[in-house]
This record gives sequence, structure tokens and C-alpha cells, in this order.
Amino acid sequence: MDLNGRRIRKKKDNRLTAIMQVRNEEEGMLEQVLEDLSGFVDDIVIVDDASTDGTVKMCRQFSKVNHLLILPQTHFDREWLLRKQLWKLVCSTDPDWILSVDADEIYEDKAKSLMRDLINQDQFDWVGFRLFDFWGSTTHYREDEHWQIHRRHTRTLVRYIPGYYYFYPQMDHHVPRLPLSYAALPGFLAELRVKHYGWAVSREKLIEKYERYMQRDPEGIWGSLQQYQSILDKNPALVEWREEGS
Repeated sequence: MDLNGRRIRKKKDNRLTAIMQVRNEEEGMLEQVLEDLSGFVDDIVIVDDASTDGTVKMCRQFSKVNHLLILPQTHFDREWLLRKQLWKLVCSTDPDWILSVDADEIYEDKAKSLMRDLINQDQFDWVGFRLFDFWGSTTHYREDEHWQIHRRHTRTLVRYIPGYYYFYPQMDHHVPRLPLSYAALPGFLAELRVKHYGWAVSREKLIEKYERYMQRDPEGIWGSLQQYQSILDKNPALVEWREEGS
């Protein structure tokens, strides 16, 4: 029970809130992602990092976007502050479960069909999924020594526990999407997949992303310089994606 006598770990009637931070996503996948999320979550909470295009207008077109914080100045170079602001905003909505989603991610159908089973239980407080980096197109993902995030689980779904200590590391880049303190709580590693389309772009866009990474982290403080350099590989190792049934 929390301080108000509410049962924290409920086995039924849990609401699912998606959270997202966005910046200048009008020409990307944001509309598709929001439409997809609207089909299986109850609420969407967004922090807009001072977008200068039509991102905010696009967000407001979706009825499940119930909370939208628009920052007057960008925190792009202080990612940990963005994460904290988004977390503070979603906590103010008194959520049950929180699903962290990037503006270029789509959960596979099987994962969406099982989402309610994952949250309507009282045995674990977080769920890890396998994220796949699609490369150059929406048909293949990349798999080599520098691109293998799908071989481990990423914590993207968590139960909100009022009064629990939530902690984000003070990092400018590659900040964990959810508080690190969840690692101390019981979790579940699901063999369910998330399609990350952030790299499913033209070579020209890949070069732009490489240059942006190098500008933000030229010494490899927050990430791997070798991985940054591998973005420019002309013939990366790709594996065809096969959709699984629900």
C-alpha cells in the first residue's frame, strides 16, 4: 500500500502510460508512432525539446496525448535533464505502468497483444524487451560487433511506485531511458521485440547522424568512438526481419 492506502501492485485494471521526448520530429516517424501507441496504451505523456517545426501540432492531434510539456529552450546537450523532466511530468499524472518509447520505435504485434498480461500482475516491477536497430530500410536490422543491442534486454516498461527512490545518472548523452534504481526491483526479461527505425534512413542521413554524434561526443565520453565510426560502413552486416505471430 502507498501512503494513501492504495494498493501499489495491482493484478487488474492497471493503466498504461507511454512517455516520449521529442524534438523536430515532423518529417520522421512521430505520426506513425503516436497512431500505433494510441491503439494499445491509455495515455501518452510528452516533453517537447523546443521544436521549431510542426512537432507540437502533430502531438496535439492525438487525443491520448493528455500531457504535453513544451520547453522554451532546448536541453539537447543535457539529455539527463530531459529524462528527469519527462519522469517528473509522468509521475504527476499518478500512473500505474510507464512505457518509455522513442519517436522512431514500433512494438511488434506480439508484444502489443501481451502488454496487458505484462502489467496486470503483482510479481515483477519492470519488463525488458529486445530492441532491433533497423538499417537503411524497414526490412533489415544490423547485427555486428558494434550493433547488437538486440542480444540483450532493454528496460522500457516499469511499474510506478510512489515514494520509491528514482535516480538518473548525470550524463549528456546515451542516458538510460528509465531510472537506474529500477534495477534493484524484480523484473522480467520478455522475448518480445521492438523495432527501432532511427537508422532506417538514407546514407546521406546516416552521415548527418554520424556528424551529429561526433559533434556532441568527439572524445567518446558517453559512447563508443568505434561505434560512431561504424555508422559510415558502406556494407554493414544486415539480417532480414521476420515478423512473428501474436
